[in-house]
Amino acid sequence: METSRSCENFIKLEVNHLTSWSSNESSLDNSDVSMGSDFNENTTVSFGILFDVDGVLARGSAPLDPAKKAMEKLKDSNGNLKVPVAFVTNACNRSADKARQISKWFDINVTPEQVIHAPTPAKLLSEFHGKHTLVIGQEHKREIAEDLGFKNVCTIEDVKKAYPLLDMVDHENRGRVARGDYIENPDFPRVDVILLIGEPCRWETDLQLIIDLLLTEGKPLHAPEDPHNVPQIPLIACNMDLVFMAEACMPRFGHGAFLLCLEALYKKITGKDLLYKNLVGKPCEITYRFAEHMVSKIAQQMGISKPIKRLYFFGDNPNVDIVGANLYDRFIKRKDSNANAVDVPVSRLIPQSDELHKQTVEDCFSMLVGTGVYKHTADEETTVKSTDVYHGHRDIAHEPELSKPHKFVHDVNDGIDYIFRKEGIEVN
Repeated sequence: METSRSCENFIKLEVNHLTSWSSNESSLDNSDVSMGSDFNENTTVSFGILFDVDGVLARGSAPLDPAKKAMEKLKDSNGNLKVPVAFVTNACNRSADKARQISKWFDINVTPEQVIHAPTPAKLLSEFHGKHTLVIGQEHKREIAEDLGFKNVCTIEDVKKAYPLLDMVDHENRGRVARGDYIENPDFPRVDVILLIGEPCRWETDLQLIIDLLLTEGKPLHAPEDPHNVPQIPLIACNMDLVFMAEACMPRFGHGAFLLCLEALYKKITGKDLLYKNLVGKPCEITYRFAEHMVSKIAQQMGISKPIKRLYFFGDNPNVDIVGANLYDRFIKRKDSNANAVDVPVSRLIPQSDELHKQTVEDCFSMLVGTGVYKHTADEETTVKSTDVYHGHRDIAHEPELSKPHKFVHDVNDGIDYIFRKEGIEVN
């Protein structure tokens, strides 16, 4: 799992049903393993592989040795990947930068479209792409939003400049206002949509101005007559991770913490729950649906004619990666005639899009590795003590069973061996 860095050693673990595993086969494995033909360049596969990055393939900027071995097994005689793969992370970076990094790590050709960051599935939200959109985040936020398809983007700095009387938590700005050294811009276009791709640098300013926009339908020139009955403009949030692990000895607040502050302030002021038009990023189903689309597209580019029937998702965080993969597995098994799963909250519905490849996957297998957030030890008790504190987002119900992986493997190299056995493939 990757936010800025993975939450290593933070989760000990919010899972009360993970049983102990042997070094060979996991007691969580419910699959049949078969042996079969050699895996050569002419083999047509009907499965794809999804990799989280940090904690699965790498730690920080350094690739893990088991990942190097795994990637070698996935290469053909020309050094090209012979299985369609994509990389799914909750970070918020430019996909081209991450693609170059992964390519260098493993000496493979990775295209930017193979890298799915937390905001990437917002490419499907075409109904908002032409609207005036406020994007919240840090570096490259405008470029990232435009790459997603949003054509009319503004930043919190633009809003602050247009409405200088709003930001009173900035004492320098307060001094300028007191001196009369400011210019308002009442012609600044109404903000139609707010896109939160990551936590900002100065939370207090962003929280204040976002609330102002929510209370005024995107045009904060006048106070609302009744703040309890203002129609809410659409809000899209990417990456709901509460915390992440960096160099400090304790986890740091992530974008989910910023969202929690925003929700609490909005509730306190209006008496109503903040509504999300869309939640994007792991563990939400839209991210895994977009990943399936991308794997199908890559398979087609590779000349694979069979539809993709199985996805294997490698993750290191049971409460994000594994929950998400299992949510998607449940989604594809429960979807209704409108191609959405029954009983999914509105914020997690997957929009209809002609750009998506047909949904063909029948099983999404969650593969938990022990090289990142989750640490498994040989003498671990068969039942890991659980905590009552749930760190997930409000719109994602706490279902501990979903954090149980289909298969535990010590590292991604062992996982690739397992997949090859399961798919009936022998490596020459």
